[in-house]
Amino acid sequence: MKKTVAIVYGGYSSEWVISELSAKVVFSHLDADKYEKYMVRISRETWNVMLKDGSKAPIDRNDFSFAVNGQHKRFDAIFNAIHGTPGEDGKLQGYWDMLGIPYTSPGVLASSLTFSKSYCNGFLRQFGDVNIAASVMVRKGEKVDAAVILEKVGLPCFVKPNNLGSSFGITKLKEADKFEEALAKALEHDDEAVIEQFINGTEIASGVFSHNGEVTALPLTEIVSKNEYFDYQAKYEGAADEITPARIPDSVRDLIQETTRRVFKRLKLRGMSRVDYIVQDGVPYLIEVNTIPGLSEASLLPQQVRYSGMTLKEFFGLLVEDAIVGS
Repeated sequence: MKKTVAIVYGGYSSEWVISELSAKVVFSHLDADKYEKYMVRISRETWNVMLKDGSKAPIDRNDFSFAVNGQHKRFDAIFNAIHGTPGEDGKLQGYWDMLGIPYTSPGVLASSLTFSKSYCNGFLRQFGDVNIAASVMVRKGEKVDAAVILEKVGLPCFVKPNNLGSSFGITKLKEADKFEEALAKALEHDDEAVIEQFINGTEIASGVFSHNGEVTALPLTEIVSKNEYFDYQAKYEGAADEITPARIPDSVRDLIQETTRRVFKRLKLRGMSRVDYIVQDGVPYLIEVNTIPGLSEASLLPQQVRYSGMTLKEFFGLLVEDAIVGS
């Protein structure tokens, strides 16, 4: 009998548009012979199952079920494709845990920790075996001394929202007198901002996934942005060359993949993740950990999956089955 799977997307942040693209790719590739699959759109106003005839069925939030054609349906598993809150920060994970519904992303604690770029990097920095750029986090409403911050991180630097991805609200800051403007831009999207040291080098994306207790690192992707950095346009509108496998020495490749596996285990992640690095003078610096990476046709992790020899049909099915078995 087919398992019923919810492909959950949307969310409460500006990343919901990217989340929809990811969910559509998952829906199109997840094996219809094995799974009865439904797109489930979550917004602040409504939670709806998108039905085949174009209509919508509301989710009963008491048990995350819905009714269609007079039949009450519950989900056997959830493919979590929400980028941003409440699907990437642990909120929905706690809700699904209470209902006993397995899902493809990490649990509450791991999701909450990794969602904050500052807290996650601070946690990893304490072990002393991962290179991480210097950074300072500030909260909305705090009194900020720009001179002190810039003395620590230097110029140029990046100013970005702490709890948001997809390059929304990011500024590459080159001049100290533009600090307030860059900070305000980041805080338009989040209550916290990170001011981060600029590492000048080659950007590398390292995908990883777990299955049957084994953690596998995917081939690395080298990102060559046609813009000044890997911004929204470069990520989603083709203004970057994404080269898989990355053109780096084997020794650096092996170091990055081993670091990614170690970080995955240390953070107690599960499912899939993507860890981003900048390689400067042969030394990889970890930038951030993404526990629900983009899965659109243009995204990095699907490229890595295909290069590894797997189809997306196989990969997405593997993630769903691993979630069910591990629940």
